Amino acid sequence: MIMQQSVKFPLAIMAAMLLAACSPAEQKAAAPTASEAAPAAADVKKVAITAIVEHPALDNVRQGVLEELKAQGFEEGKNLQVDFQSAQGSTATAGQIAKKFAGDKPDVIVAIATPSAQSVVAATKSIPVVFAAVTDPVAAKLVSSWEASKTNVTGVSDELPLSPQIDLMKKIVPTLKSVGYVYSPGEVNSTVVLEQLKTELGKQGIEVAAAPAQRSADVPTAARSLKGKADLIYTSLDNNVVAAYESLYKVAVENKLPLVASDTDSVKRGAVAALGVNYRDMGKKTGEIVARILKGEAPGDIAPSRMDKLDLIVSKKNAAEEGVTLSEEVLKEAAEVQE
Repeated sequence: MIMQQSVKFPLAIMAAMLLAACSPAEQKAAAPTASEAAPAAADVKKVAITAIVEHPALDNVRQGVLEELKAQGFEEGKNLQVDFQSAQGSTATAGQIAKKFAGDKPDVIVAIATPSAQSVVAATKSIPVVFAAVTDPVAAKLVSSWEASKTNVTGVSDELPLSPQIDLMKKIVPTLKSVGYVYSPGEVNSTVVLEQLKTELGKQGIEVAAAPAQRSADVPTAARSLKGKADLIYTSLDNNVVAAYESLYKVAVENKLPLVASDTDSVKRGAVAALGVNYRDMGKKTGEIVARILKGEAPGDIAPSRMDKLDLIVSKKNAAEEGVTLSEEVLKEAAEVQE
């Protein structure tokens, strides 16, 4: 024990002597500079992101947001902290997440899809909220109009003009008399589209056969109820329906009911054709707004916006399996043809 103390003592003295011998410049060089150290907490921006459910379209929105934030100088692990929470299709969980985020007080909350956006807007009137993938933010009562809200809310809508959607349906099924629509009655996006479909299709003498599905598990049953009542099934970005698209595809193949979607990612999952926005691009547009707010702009001074470009994606394989043949006109118009 005595020997151990006798060894440590001179070593400690030597270390102190060496440190003292270093010049002030050398001591300064040995320590990390402020620029080399981790960024101060005040320099790190906090962004909370929530989505009602995880499926390709909404996942692409989230990825687009993060890509654009990085391009704008905000990068995870450096000067950006991101907290992502999925509600897994539950509006009750969406409400819990919204309350948690409101308590966390991030710099911005990004709310993807209408149910999550509604929950977040109800939870905070002060933290900036940027919605994405919301078809009608006015009907959803997120904002009062398409003008700058002067509140804490703004965002990007995925609202689509119905006229080109209807034209596409008629090109897929030239003898179109009835359109089936599987939807969630509790999702404002979907009920708004249903009423629009009834109005616009009714002008052309085409009926709408509505099939409600409260949950994703109800989607196959709702789709089967359309056998003999519809010539095709049209799907909007209803989150319960999109989350269950593979099961919807199986029903479409069994009953030879072609699927026409407004979500281009749904073509890979079974739709014959889709005319819609690129959700990764929507995420980037959303990310631009988030970056503007992080740089000091007020959300209430930024008007909600829509996407201005639509892409047509088609699948020859899905068309054959669902009992239709794509015309040369449709194939020529398509931005992408999947074999």
